[in-house]
Amino acid sequence: MTDTISPKKGVPVWAQVLIWGGLLGLLALVAIGLVRAQRPMLIVGAQVPDFTLPLYEGYDYGGAEEIALSDLRGRVVVVNFWASWCKPCEGEAADLEAAWRLYQPGGEVVFLGVDYVDTEPDARSYLAKFDITYPNGPDMGTEISRIFNRNLGVPETYFIDRSGILRYIKIGPFVSPEEIQAVIEAILLEG
Repeated sequence: MTDTISPKKGVPVWAQVLIWGGLLGLLALVAIGLVRAQRPMLIVGAQVPDFTLPLYEGYDYGGAEEIALSDLRGRVVVVNFWASWCKPCEGEAADLEAAWRLYQPGGEVVFLGVDYVDTEPDARSYLAKFDITYPNGPDMGTEISRIFNRNLGVPETYFIDRSGILRYIKIGPFVSPEEIQAVIEAILLEG
């Protein structure tokens, strides 16, 4: 009797393609993450790139369904990143609204709420729960958060002067409306 050696069966071609495709996809994700990590957060003193925030119905600005940062030139802009699932955001919600109501009649200061990685029903419930009235909208595809390269979590708030320059960054929640007012007043005094 003769021993016959059967040829080894290799991994099917479709499995090889799937494995290599998965590895290449994983490498691409790692490369994107490394590039993003090397790009610093927007720093104080930098010009803030223009962006457009689509607004939730009922949270418009002068009837507009979306607002571009460039439309607000000449005003101080307070950009607050928040999410309905964020407990620290809940702690500062009333303070942000109180500051907005103080400055809103004068028109020199505009607050923009940027809802980060959330669902519209949850976001709307949050806005109603805290009686938020300033313009708010979703960060579709995290496009706006990528401009600020925010990666430390919510809440984060950015104060932009009348000429579009970032003047102050607050990471984490505010503790009082007076804290918000102090930052705004300093920017308004700069001219």
